[in-house]
Amino acid sequence: MELFKEFIFEAAHRLPHVPAGHKCGRLHGHSFRVAIYIEGEVDPYTGWIRDFSEIKEIFKPLYEQLDHNYLNDIPGLENPTSEVLSKWIWRQLKPLLPELSRVRIHETCTSGCEYRGD
Repeated sequence: MELFKEFIFEAAHRLPHVPAGHKCGRLHGHSFRVAIYIEGEVDPYTGWIRDFSEIKEIFKPLYEQLDHNYLNDIPGLENPTSEVLSKWIWRQLKPLLPELSRVRIHETCTSGCEYRGD
């Protein structure tokens, strides 16, 4: 079974490797929506794979790094595309959340990506 916990953070970025004149090369911001998915067996006693509050606590340090910040200044996010951001979050979380099965990023209401690990 798979479950997810969503988080929303506000952040600014620019994409340094887009063609000259591309709108994403300019400084701009998004209300990013991140979904952290975990997969596992449901504990017969608790009825959970894991408590949502545990996922929230594990994600909290990342949230604090990302929310209301300039993503390009964060080591590993110098080119903060949705793809790079999803892999960065995965690499930070996987050691702390072994059940992690995917990271989903929405940078707009209609655009984003999913990363399912290396």
